[in-house]
Amino acid sequence: MADEKKPKRKRKPPTKKEPMPEQDPSVRRGNFEEVALGYAAEAAIREAEKCMQCRNPKCVAGCPVDVPIKEFIALVREGKFMEAAEKIKETNTLPAICGRVCPQETQCEAKCIYGIRNEAIAIGRLERFVADFAREKGEPLPELPEKIGKQVAVVGSGPAGLTCAGDLIKLGYDVTIFEAFHKPGGVLMYGIPEFRLPKDIVEAEVEFLEKLGVKIRYNYVVGKIRQVKELMEEDGFDAVFLGTGAGAPNFMRIPGMTLVDVFSANEFLTRVNLMKGYLFPEYDTPVKIGQKVAVIGGGNVAMDAARTSLRLGAEEVYIVYRRSREQMPARLEEVHHAEEEGVQFKLLINPTEVIGDEKGNVIGMKCIRMELGEKDASGRRRPVPIEGSEFVMDVDTVIVAIGNSPNPIVTESIPGLELSKWGTIVIDEETGMSSIPGIFAGGDIVTGAATVISAMGAGKTAAEGIHKYLSEKKD
Repeated sequence: MADEKKPKRKRKPPTKKEPMPEQDPSVRRGNFEEVALGYAAEAAIREAEKCMQCRNPKCVAGCPVDVPIKEFIALVREGKFMEAAEKIKETNTLPAICGRVCPQETQCEAKCIYGIRNEAIAIGRLERFVADFAREKGEPLPELPEKIGKQVAVVGSGPAGLTCAGDLIKLGYDVTIFEAFHKPGGVLMYGIPEFRLPKDIVEAEVEFLEKLGVKIRYNYVVGKIRQVKELMEEDGFDAVFLGTGAGAPNFMRIPGMTLVDVFSANEFLTRVNLMKGYLFPEYDTPVKIGQKVAVIGGGNVAMDAARTSLRLGAEEVYIVYRRSREQMPARLEEVHHAEEEGVQFKLLINPTEVIGDEKGNVIGMKCIRMELGEKDASGRRRPVPIEGSEFVMDVDTVIVAIGNSPNPIVTESIPGLELSKWGTIVIDEETGMSSIPGIFAGGDIVTGAATVISAMGAGKTAAEGIHKYLSEKKD
């Protein structure tokens, strides 16, 4: 008698990430408190225990700042949270920030082996947990090497500048950051809302760097108060890192962009975040917001502007994006949170004119419907206008979130500095050095507007390049 076939063993259903506690959408759309509330210790350990501790962890290859993910998660499994935080800080200067705003789903978590059949390990949530734990308990300072006796100037205290400064101070350099604003953090402070990245988190990460010895000079516009050449030739700095970001907003080339109620997302978010407009009248920064707000764009900045508008009292908020949902560059989590809070998505729609009254106030926005055609240079299908599909949206405020360009104040003050046609600094990608020896650059000033973590990776690359350059340079 033929052997009966053994029944196939049933596979376990895919596991999901340990859920992140969050404020209820109906409550949070009325406040600026943080949406995600963070793991408790028990949840963090449960999530960490799923990690396979791969012999050759692929996740690290997806991290622009080379966090030792396998090692820090192993420490979380053992309940050694402080040690896990110290392990992360060996390579990542800003873990509490990265754990909140880094797009882990397309980087470290995208390469997680466990994620092939299951949801990937929640690396970002675990990073946030241990960073918050260490901050609350008071993390010890690492041992620093003896001073090398050389000085580096870092222009800009955004994610690229802070990372570069943190890595250089750990190598024994004297580091001074020159910041144009009255607060540190760059886009972390002025661009990302309180409900996504509390400002006391940013300030705590910066204070840690100051404890390591990094000096920061505020309200100091390099290119106006002092030239880069003067920093190097007269002030004794052996190298300079330019991390001034991309703070000049882009606008659409359509009629009506100069109307009173048209704002750049950059200006709008700066008033709300850096200047505490959301706490008016406690802070003397009024922010005008209408009842029906259109936010043009589909990235994280557009989501931030839309969700902020709701919290400031707008009755209806629309994301107007000329491509499809699948093509939106915003993180899925941010899109999901925006929808939960009531933001309405108007996709495959492109504005053609903002309509104003005789006083310059916005009373509507002309749009045309789009359809997806052939692929363009980015690999995405190009949106094509549908003839005869024009219509008018009933809105009274327009916020433009279609990207930013570098502010030319610093670059125009450096004779001989090679720039691209977009005004970004041309560098050696392996070292971060510009066309002028001793001047390095990284982040949005090189790439145009990008992610926080990519800017941090550029700061790390430049720190290594500066160290190599100064080590080999003959006095």
